[in-house]
Amino acid sequence: MRSPDAITVNTVAPYMLTALMDKPATLIYLSSSMHRTGSTDLRRLTTGSASYDDTKLWVTTLALAVASRWEGTSSHAVDPGWVPTRMGGAGAPDDLTAGHQTQAWLATHHDVTPHTGGYWFHQQAQTPHPAAQDQDFQARLVEALEGHTGVPLH
Repeated sequence: MRSPDAITVNTVAPYMLTALMDKPATLIYLSSSMHRTGSTDLRRLTTGSASYDDTKLWVTTLALAVASRWEGTSSHAVDPGWVPTRMGGAGAPDDLTAGHQTQAWLATHHDVTPHTGGYWFHQQAQTPHPAAQDQDFQARLVEALEGHTGVPLH
């Protein structure tokens, strides 16, 4: 749960894909309830010392930052639950099928509330970590990712 690969997979890759693509109508980022215990210490991004929780806080923050920056794009973060996968383990308590339903629902239904900037769990809007909604932290994260990758988010 503490690996430089977690930073690359959970935060840097979604950032790069977002920054390099044409602005789409909808973006859905994969978060986790574990984002609630993530750190806002962005030095961990460049030192490779971030935890899984940190990376999920950062990708949730990215989703909400894009929601406020990209007019016309609906951007959300989704917690699929603790599902029985190789990562989650056979004893995970959530339903594997339900794990993907919110993403599909957000991608196909345009009458969700909030229309953009939501954090979702099983088709219900939830309140994310306060830092994810903080515009100053959103700006610092985007700046750190721009510096880390050399790719600006327009």
